[in-house]
Amino acid sequence: MSERVCPWWMGPLLLNPLRRWTVKPDRLLAPYVREGMTVLEPGPGMGFFTTVLASLVGPSGKVIAVDIQPKMMDGLRQRAVQSGFADRVETRLATRDSLQIADLVDSVDLVLAFAMVHETPSPERFFREVAATMKSGASLLLVEPAGHVRSEKFAAELEFALSAGLAIAASPAIRRSHAALLKKP
Repeated sequence: MSERVCPWWMGPLLLNPLRRWTVKPDRLLAPYVREGMTVLEPGPGMGFFTTVLASLVGPSGKVIAVDIQPKMMDGLRQRAVQSGFADRVETRLATRDSLQIADLVDSVDLVLAFAMVHETPSPERFFREVAATMKSGASLLLVEPAGHVRSEKFAAELEFALSAGLAIAASPAIRRSHAALLKKP
């Protein structure tokens, strides 16, 4: 699998308001997020989805954003403060070998893995770590860009998710993407 990580200087480009016209984060996330949830967002970049997640989880919820790049996390924290959601967004710096989420066992309601699993050095390890954080009945929304990730590679990612104990619950239609909603039994 690939280890090519989106460079930090692309972060502001990914926040481009024009992207909201094609992706529509509110509409995409609303079916999966409820007030009071704990959401894990690995690879959030500078937070294109993070502030929407923070809005949807409400004041009693939490978004835990984990990234390997300190400059991405700096930008995300700044956006969380500017949007008034700093109290709902926790940032963590991952390492090459760990998401640094071992303390979250059985505490996460939703994981959003949007266009990032293909950048991890070990998708198998990624799904094991993430599955351990999920409560019984929790969901993982896995989305990969069809332009970067071929169908075969997405299928391999799904196999790693299944071997981590997750089950495919649905295949949402997300424009120009491969997507699966996975559940923890």
